[in-house]
This record gives sequence, C-alpha cells and structure tokens, in this order.
Amino acid sequence: MRLVTYSSSPGVQRSGAFIESDQRIVDLVQAAEAVHGSARPEYASVLALVEAGDSALAAAAELVARAPRNAVIERQEVQLLAPIQPPPQMRDCSCFELHLVQCYEAARRAKAAKAPTPEAALKAMDSTEDDKILATFRRQPIYYKCNRFSVIGTDQDVIWPAYSKALDFELEMACYIGRRALDVPVERAMDYIVGFTIYNDMSARDAQGWEMPGKLGPAKGKDFDTGNVMGPCLVTRDEIDDIYDLDMIARVNGEEWGRGNSREMMWKFEDVIAHISRSETLYPGEVLGSGTVGNGCGLEQLRYLKPNDVVELEIEQLGVLRSKVVKPSPGQ
Repeated sequence: MRLVTYSSSPGVQRSGAFIESDQRIVDLVQAAEAVHGSARPEYASVLALVEAGDSALAAAAELVARAPRNAVIERQEVQLLAPIQPPPQMRDCSCFELHLVQCYEAARRAKAAKAPTPEAALKAMDSTEDDKILATFRRQPIYYKCNRFSVIGTDQDVIWPAYSKALDFELEMACYIGRRALDVPVERAMDYIVGFTIYNDMSARDAQGWEMPGKLGPAKGKDFDTGNVMGPCLVTRDEIDDIYDLDMIARVNGEEWGRGNSREMMWKFEDVIAHISRSETLYPGEVLGSGTVGNGCGLEQLRYLKPNDVVELEIEQLGVLRSKVVKPSPGQ
C-alpha cells in the first residue's frame, strides 16, 4: 500500500491510501463503513494502523483493493500531510559516505575562497577534525534526534527561518518502524520496518556552521518550523522491489541539481536499527532517516536556495516530494 494522511479541512487528519498512479485516495474510515457497516479504530490514523500490526494492514489492503466508490476522493481536492504527522520519534542517521566527504570538501573550498591565494589556502588547510568524523562514521552508525513537531507533508510551504541566509535541502529516504524493536540482530532488522518514504531534511547551513564546533550535533541548523518534509506517502515494504537499488534525484525549479542511488548506503537501515535498538526500544511509527545521498544537497556544490524556489525530491517507487520555500515579509 501507499498510505497517506490528508486533510480536507483545517486541523482534521484522515488516513487513506493512494490508488490510480497516486491521483486518487481511498479513505480508510469511509471504506470500512461502506464494506463492513462501521468504522474501526485502527483506521483513525496511519499511526494507529501501524500500531495495530500486520493483520490490520492486511485488512486495510483489502479495503483499498475494493475501493468503494463513495470512499474515493481526488488527490487534488485535499492537502496531503506527512504520512505520520507528527511521528512518535525521529532520528536522522548518516549512511552515505560520499555526502559527508563532499560536504567537507565544499566547506573547505568556500573558506579558502576568501583567502588572497585560494589554492594555496586550500592545500594548507587542516582537515583533522573532518577526518575524525569520517573515522567515526566508518566505525559505527551515527545519528541525531530531530524535532518531530516540525514535520510537514508534500506541497506544504517550507518557511525560511528568520536567522538564516543560507538555506539548503537534503535528499534522503526514511523508514518507519512497524513494531517494538529491542536488541534486534541485523539479520532480522528488516522485519521491523513497515515501510519507507522520501525525506527532505531542510538545513540552515550558516546556523549549522556556527553551532557544530560545539560537538553536540545540529540544533538551530535543523530545528525550525516546517524543517522536516516527508511524503508523499508511506510505501509498505512489500511494494518495493529492492530498497537498496532506487534512483534518487533532486531538482530545483525543474533543474536537476544532483542524483544518486540507495545502493550507495554504507550503513543499511538494518545496521541502524540493530545499533539504535541496543538496550533501547524503538516503537511503531518512529522514523529513521538515511542521511543525505551523495550529490543530494546544494552545499556539495556550494549552491543555496532562494525564496520561492520549488524543490522536488524524487525516489524511484516512492514518488515525488515537492516543497516551495517561502520567506515571510518583515513583520509577518
């Protein structure tokens, strides 16, 4: 299934699933009423459905396949939210080595460009701290915890944070945990994933640069309202041929800025789940980001977004996640 959360009126969330090439939605509550004569609590939200487990998901799939006429709505008539908004917990991991390497190289180039002799400054630059981070990355999965309340869905505006002058997108995948996971071995970890989505981890690069020397991870570089964009749907695991062979493409205003493939993940979702679940329980609906694919952000090219830019992140079999970046006028 391709599960969605949508709103047809402010403040109201409903659960459903895409059909017909993602152009229509089957409302799960309405479908249950049409087929069974009554609604069921597990269809109240996508999170409730995930928490209810495999049998509830199978029953929902049957409803979607039947798609009662009075339960089908047009996608364009509603506002899509993130598949689970907000999720119970979010962690963003770092799984793509190329992204890290290219970001550090770009940051050094940017710093050297301000020197009287940029090439000489670049050659003389000390990369010790960057090398330490890369060594840690190669030794074990690393991650930080995100602000789950800043999650929004596709076609919802990203509001430019007032303190930043360098806003960037980041092309990632994310997995949703399907059941409680504690001390999970790598070889069984995929069984704990219910599905996947596209994740745009918006980043205020200037704020991130100011705070990262503090060595506590990102804060205001990531934690601003609307900064975590997810969607357009939660694609259940059974719908995907091979999660580690999906093309990933980033476009800004229709221009391709970068692309990669999920096969480039050094750390797989199974590795991340096994690592995080050591003596710590993961719960249904929690989100784990993959980190940014190589070539999947502007920083790697020293390019940044401008107000009113439209970012489209596409991942094969998962869909397209679209966002417009809006900078409020002074006083708004």
